[in-house]
Amino acid sequence: MTEIRPLTPAYPALARSYDADFRVDGAYKDSLPDLQNGPASLIVGARTAIQHVGISNFRLPIRYLVRDGGEITLETSVTGTVSLEADRKGINMSRIMRSFYGHADHAFSLSVLEAALDDYKTDLDALDARIQMRFSYPVRVDSLRSGLSGWQYYDIALEVIEQAGTRLRVMHVDYVYSSTCPCSLELSEHARQTRGRLATPHSQRSIARISLVMDGPERIWFEDVIALCRAAVPTETQVMVKREDEQAFAELNAANPIFVEDAVRAFAGQLLADPRVGDFRVVASHQESLHSHDAVSLLTSGPTFAQASLDPATFAGLRA
Repeated sequence: MTEIRPLTPAYPALARSYDADFRVDGAYKDSLPDLQNGPASLIVGARTAIQHVGISNFRLPIRYLVRDGGEITLETSVTGTVSLEADRKGINMSRIMRSFYGHADHAFSLSVLEAALDDYKTDLDALDARIQMRFSYPVRVDSLRSGLSGWQYYDIALEVIEQAGTRLRVMHVDYVYSSTCPCSLELSEHARQTRGRLATPHSQRSIARISLVMDGPERIWFEDVIALCRAAVPTETQVMVKREDEQAFAELNAANPIFVEDAVRAFAGQLLADPRVGDFRVVASHQESLHSHDAVSLLTSGPTFAQASLDPATFAGLRA
């Protein structure tokens, strides 16, 4: 009769309880396997460089300075990535978090963000790196006529990017507004004047994402970009509304009818006039009340945001 032997040695009986008293010393730590820093022979697939590898959406509270000199603490989602050379297996992801936490107790500034970026590159021995911080920024906004006020929230993202030795500082701001269709407004007035028929123009909640390179020596604040958006398209959606405010908003929309093409050019006009703004991109979506589809537009200035192909989520990500 043939003897059947196990293919691998049997494990000893293993303890099934957590060893809370175990302490790690240097020798034990050195004995731990580290596949991410293993030899190039462990690379799976094509041995090619990776432009971005890291972590996304780790959250922590960050203190931000506001334009009037105060501070505000906001929950912030951080994405951190580095480049990876073709002959390296991977990175230790936790180092990105540890590097960022080393600066997280400081009030946010671009210099703090850049110091964290420098630590990323040093700790992970990378050529390129990027940090993106996303948060919702509250601003107290007055109603149009009633004297009430409420908190408007703006989705903002900040990036510091280092690529091929060049460093960029980028801000993204989402601005939500109402857009009244100029064509619909004229058709409604035509029905009133020629046939005595009450008609209402269609308008819809709309959203623009303003992305800009912070280019000048003078700081551009979040509040500055929000004010720029309001100057370009004043029909921002309202927070606190009584009847007199609703009437005022209808008048404001009628005074500022706007196609999506008009909207991106209006934003561009304000951005081009501000010396603190370098390259920029404006993406707008008017989420139609007449049609079952959206009207969209994208405008760029400079090479930073130029693109031939549209990411499938470019406009789908704009939901007001």
